[in-house]
Amino acid sequence: MSIMIEMSSDRIVVKQIIDDFRIESLDNPLWHGADCVHIEKYWSGEPAPPERYAEATLLWSETAFYVRFAAEQSEPLIISENPDLESKTFGLWDRDVCEIFISPDAKPPGNYFEFEIAPTGEWVDIAFFTDMAGNRKMDTNYASGMQTAARIEQNKIVVAMKVEWKAFGKKPEFGDVWRGNLFRCVGKNPDRGYLAWRSTRTETPNFHVPEAFGELEFSESMCDGFFPRFDL
Repeated sequence: MSIMIEMSSDRIVVKQIIDDFRIESLDNPLWHGADCVHIEKYWSGEPAPPERYAEATLLWSETAFYVRFAAEQSEPLIISENPDLESKTFGLWDRDVCEIFISPDAKPPGNYFEFEIAPTGEWVDIAFFTDMAGNRKMDTNYASGMQTAARIEQNKIVVAMKVEWKAFGKKPEFGDVWRGNLFRCVGKNPDRGYLAWRSTRTETPNFHVPEAFGELEFSESMCDGFFPRFDL
């Protein structure tokens, strides 16, 4: 029997790890000791079908932030036939992809970072900021140095990313609270699914709603990796 620790609907407790590991280690036991975040609703707040369910686990170390997604994949993949793993892929959001938006601010942010990863291992990173006039701008030249890994299995995908703290301009301390949201895009129109941990509840699918971000608490609790948890 697996042990599952569920997160509240508005806060994720991010456990700490002592030793960094390669992001290609998708089955590292440390992932299994992290708390589980369910991504099971559409952006609108409506429940998504179980075959589109995804879950995420988050970890942090002195040097980096880690995110792993595991997702059901019973429908045909929407991916590139010739993926480019060496540079960021714009338009990745039009294919199957998992995403995290994150802001180092505890208050509802105007500035945040977007990180995406596809089942192919393709990725994109973009910084968003608010100018003096209050308009949201994006920096497509932002270079986080993010590392990614991905694996396609039967009826399942697993993807992960690792981002060093220097990409955020600061490192969290014990008890710090940042803000963010987790997403999954899957399928093709007219039945394309836009799933969110924290539903944005916009009229049409839109993930860029910082007001809907939840809290990410960087805990001093250590992740021991002893709990086999993933059922996907």
